[in-house]
Amino acid sequence: MAEYRLPATRETTVDVLDRATPPVLTVDPGDSVLVGSLDAAGYLDRRVDGPALYPERRGHCLTGPIAVRGAEPGMVLGVHFTSITPGDWGWTTAGVKDTALNRRLGVADGPATWLTWDITGETATSSLGHTVGIAPFLGVVGVPPAEPGPHSTIPPRALGGGNLDCRDLVAGSTLYLPLTVPGALLHLGDGHAAQGNGEVGGTAIECPMTTEVTLTLAADAPVPGIHAETPEGRVTFGFGAGLDEAMADALATMVTWLQRLHALDRPTALALASPVVDLRITQVANETWGVHAVLPHDAIR
Repeated sequence: MAEYRLPATRETTVDVLDRATPPVLTVDPGDSVLVGSLDAAGYLDRRVDGPALYPERRGHCLTGPIAVRGAEPGMVLGVHFTSITPGDWGWTTAGVKDTALNRRLGVADGPATWLTWDITGETATSSLGHTVGIAPFLGVVGVPPAEPGPHSTIPPRALGGGNLDCRDLVAGSTLYLPLTVPGALLHLGDGHAAQGNGEVGGTAIECPMTTEVTLTLAADAPVPGIHAETPEGRVTFGFGAGLDEAMADALATMVTWLQRLHALDRPTALALASPVVDLRITQVANETWGVHAVLPHDAIR
């Protein structure tokens, strides 16, 4: 299997999702790619008020698209994260947007707060002196919608993924994306050095990232929709305008997975899920809210 390198440059990045964007790299199933990505805003140095790759950016600064030979709509793309390495700096902001959540939290009237971070080893230290542990992952991993034209990178999508912001997708995880367009056209970016479940302030520790992925194709999958296998367990996703809808979708898919794993009827699978499946708020920051359900590998013996 071949190995490729794809650095983040003006020629290899985009700030929207569009099926008409020509691929910047084409690989075979089983190939690996070492992908460089800038932070979500595309800053070119450590200054959050400094130059950016897209001065008038419309969305996240993403590397890609990467085409996979033989990929067709209806197939499933496996994205295995071999390694995820953050850059040495990052930033976090809160209170930027006038949203219902920010109004409820009392931070919609400004001014916005900005923290910058120095990232070293397993920790990040803020400009105020606070140190936190890191667990890096990519916030955006996805393919463009089937509909023509440019689409925002901001909301996650049940088909094709995108801005999932799931902190469980650390190195060693494999994310499975139902494909929407020929060639897959995978986009990667929005590096997060650390984020709590929910991404409650609207941003994580946003940072540049170097990510090694191995890409595979399958004709079908054990469950419909976006799902993953992580070092912790199996993960299913739900998205919606509210958390009730997102929760129900994530749980419904996990119940289906339990049915198929253990040859159960649906009520029995739900009963088995109740003691062991963990529902987590993925993110509440990106117009469409997310919930993911987690079934730990060792939960059922």
